[in-house]
Amino acid sequence: MMKEGEHPFEPFRMKTVEHISLTTRGQRQQALEQAGYNLFNLPADKVMIDLLTDSGTGAMSDEQWASLMRGDESYAGSRSSQRLSESVNRIFGFKYFLPTHQGRAAEGILATCLLKEGDLVPSNTHFDTTAANILARGGTPTNLVIDASKDPNDPNPFKGDIDIERLDEFLEKHQSRVPFCMVTVTNNAGGGQPVSLSNIEKIHNLCNAYEIPFFIDACRFAENAWLIKQREPGYENWTVESIAHRMFSLSDGATFSAKKDALVNIGGLLLMNDEKLYQNAKNELILREGFPSYGGLAGRDIDAMATGLIEGVDEGYLAYRTGQVKWLHDELKNRGVPVLSPPGGHAVYIDAGAVLPHIPATDFPAQALTVEMYLEGGVRTVEIGSVMLSFISPENGKLVTPLLELIRLALPRRTYTESHLRHVIETAVSIVEKAQEINGMEIIEAPELLRHFSAKFCWKNSVSPTR
Repeated sequence: MMKEGEHPFEPFRMKTVEHISLTTRGQRQQALEQAGYNLFNLPADKVMIDLLTDSGTGAMSDEQWASLMRGDESYAGSRSSQRLSESVNRIFGFKYFLPTHQGRAAEGILATCLLKEGDLVPSNTHFDTTAANILARGGTPTNLVIDASKDPNDPNPFKGDIDIERLDEFLEKHQSRVPFCMVTVTNNAGGGQPVSLSNIEKIHNLCNAYEIPFFIDACRFAENAWLIKQREPGYENWTVESIAHRMFSLSDGATFSAKKDALVNIGGLLLMNDEKLYQNAKNELILREGFPSYGGLAGRDIDAMATGLIEGVDEGYLAYRTGQVKWLHDELKNRGVPVLSPPGGHAVYIDAGAVLPHIPATDFPAQALTVEMYLEGGVRTVEIGSVMLSFISPENGKLVTPLLELIRLALPRRTYTESHLRHVIETAVSIVEKAQEINGMEIIEAPELLRHFSAKFCWKNSVSPTR
């Protein structure tokens, strides 16, 4: 049993190591300038601790590496695809599934099959690619997360829940324009907060009443299931697999990025029960991704996914995984760094609005904080705020902005040790101590959708006073 304040014991040992390049502040400043102050544009060898994302960045197990060697590269009906089918049926339980090269491909196919211009898609909080796939087809993503999500310090254990009353009102008003409802587990754009099983059941019942399909964005379903086991009364004696089964049995389908809870570097799934949708989605997959037995992936990647799905619901691993996130959260909070609480399953979110209250949202305080984290300690994080999540609504032409200005410290799975994370803590503490010296930022170049991936920035008033 882990004692309070202790870093969790790693239920694995290192077999291969990867070199980290140690950089100076001057080198990092030069790299930032060349990257247009966008951390997505940084070369990985200029990053010391990379917390940009947990998507596809973790360490695979020896069994997964063995799966790579076992991969069957047959074009159709490979042994690897059969192994994936067995794992998918064991974990998810849907009638049909299609492999894709990653989660956004599954979102794109679903949107192509079900969305038309003028449609509205409610969710707790749509993440970036989900929202973009809806917007690209003339639809409007609508966020209906509970009010507790607005308060970084609210102790509600399930701040990812949809506001059921608001969803009911929304569906009653717009029923004919809603092709499907979604919920993201865990709620990544809202601080990685879990969604309760009771909330999922209420969404299921409501969607059934309005005859609207209900899909789960299942990227981190295993972490969500583990947090249900830890936090929701009545499920403490359930296994993670049984909780996951219950979650998915209450939905009509799911999109899934295997780069998270299936512990692989690439891959995704589109899952459903409706045969007509499956046939249409399969045709889209063949057109854009590949044959239905491989879906744009090599056989070796499919085999590694089949193994990773089973490893991803291992409760010893999940206890360590969420325990490491909680440890980082608690250490930062104890050192005076404003963080979103309670911690979720995959990342710690620093409240950039609280660290930099003198910078308005229009000057992108979270982007400024990500830049300072890199400049100060070579730590790459990501902005979850007005750069990533703002968009012009096709419904009314108004600017939609996020509830909070956050930066996400996403922990790659089975990758960093306590000493690495202590460096992250010291970096954040150092920045908080000089926060008043930091300026806001402005965008000088950006595309219309998913601008955070390639936008270029500069400091307001040309230069940050911390330089």
